Formats: sequence, C-alpha cells, structure tokens
Amino acid sequence: MLAVFGHLNPDTDAITAALVYAHLLTRQGVQAQAYRLGELNFETAFVLREAGMQAPALLPELPAGTAVALVDHNESAQSAPNLSELNVTRVVDHHKLGDLTTTQPPYLRFEPVGCTGTILLKLHREAGLEVDVLDARLMLSAILSDTLHFRSPTTTADDQDAVAFLAPVAGIEDVETYALAMFAAKSDLGDTPAETLLRMDYKVFPFGHPGAPQQWGIGVIETTNPAYVFGRQAELLRAMDAVKAEDGLNGVLLSVVDILNGTNRTLVLSATEEKVLREAFGASAGEQVADLGARISRKKQIVPALEEYFNQA
Repeated sequence: MLAVFGHLNPDTDAITAALVYAHLLTRQGVQAQAYRLGELNFETAFVLREAGMQAPALLPELPAGTAVALVDHNESAQSAPNLSELNVTRVVDHHKLGDLTTTQPPYLRFEPVGCTGTILLKLHREAGLEVDVLDARLMLSAILSDTLHFRSPTTTADDQDAVAFLAPVAGIEDVETYALAMFAAKSDLGDTPAETLLRMDYKVFPFGHPGAPQQWGIGVIETTNPAYVFGRQAELLRAMDAVKAEDGLNGVLLSVVDILNGTNRTLVLSATEEKVLREAFGASAGEQVADLGARISRKKQIVPALEEYFNQA
C-alpha cells in the first residue's frame, strides 16, 4: 500500500491533494492510502465537512524502505521525520525543487501553477478518467484556497481554467460565495492558542551558504479579519519567541495576509528579523509590525527574496 501525504502543518491543498491522488492512483491499479502530517486548519475542516468526508489518518511511523508519494511538497524539513529512510516513488508538486534525494528513479510531476489540485486535474484528463463529484470539490477547494480565489500572484490561467471546469462537476454554482465561506471559516480563529495559530500555516526554510546556514520559520495567517489577529499581537510574539528557541531557528516571521484587500503586515520578533525585513524588502517596522505591501505569497514573493538576500550575505 502506497502512503500518500502532504507537508507538515497541512493546508487545504496538502490534505485534498493526498486524498485525490490516492484515489486516482487506486483507480489506476496502484493501491494507495492518504495520510496527513498534522491537524487540520479551520478552512480544511470546513471543506471536508461540507463534502461529507473524513480527514485522512495521521501518518504512522513507517518502516525504512516503505514506498511513499509526496504531494504539495518535496523538502525534507516539511515532510515526515524519517523521509530519508523512505522510498519516495512519486512527487506531485507546484513548489521549487528542494533537497529531495531518492535511491531509484521516481515519477515526478512539477508545474509552476498556483495549486497541486490544478496538476491533479491534468492527471485525470491525461489518464482519460472522469472526475467524480467529491474529487472535483476537493480540487476546486484547494485551488480557491491556494490562489485566494485568484487574488494571489501565483495564480495562472491553468488554475482559472481548472476552477471553471471543476465547479459544475462539483455542483458548486456560485464559486465566489463558496470561496468567501471558506475564507470565513479560515478566519474564525476563536480562542485558538497563539502557538497553534502560528503553526497552522508554518514552514521552516534553509537559507544561505552551506558554510553559514540559516534556518527560518515563516508562518502565514490568511484572514478576512486581520484586526482580530493584531488584537493578539503580544501573545503571538511570545509564541514566536518560544518556537524560535524550541526549534533552534535563526529567525521567525509571521505574515498576516488580508485576503480581501491583498495586503501583508508581518510581525517582527526582534532586531534580527527587523534587519532582514528592512534589507531584503525595504520594509521598516513600527510597533513590531512591518508593512510588506502586496507581497501576499510566501512561495513567490517572500521566500525567493529571502533566498536572494541570504545568498548575497
């Protein structure tokens, strides 16, 4: 049985891609099972609840040599802790190439689109398979989530075409209304502990030269209610400080993305993070918040700029 899973601190794309790809492979004669590497965020829980589906099980500790398929990621820092011992046979992803190595040639499908769901739809079409209602709903939800309903600069024409195809199959007549309901669920943070908020959409990235490596944690809170998040700024800064020490990081950033207005204000933990934001983005900090303007995509606008900055250091 092939284990299929997305990245740590999974978002909607990571969860739905695992479910859809495992189902697609099974339909093609490869027995596969979807798993997750963390708890669902509020948006993903909404998506599965609306679809009448259960979340995939947490990935158990797999014996060395177990065959696995990765979706929506390919970097070891974002994957299963013993990934180097596993046999990665397939990867379907829309991120840059990371540090993945394999002992045998794997099947790789990478495309510069806004969402793994867009690639999975192409795989269905290329295989000549009909898309069933539930898979259509999952892929549609993932694309809307990852592209912020086409507000993100990661959006491509392929993503827009995929949504146009999937919506009627999924039985969703008003895509805008459905997307707003997803974003409302994502924004309903309630009394969620600050560290949980930080880690909901959080990844660790290696930066710099091998002789002077840096490890930075970069979290994102996408919300239609940024005022609520900033009302908890002091708690979030304390959580960032604790995570920085606990994970042995050089820095931690938390971007608060206003979905509807397409803006990014990032919490600044210390002078270290403030210096990097100033020099990499020209963003000055006031009251421990830096205005990053319309840089709302971690993948396309934040991480590449930080890579360039640390490579020049």
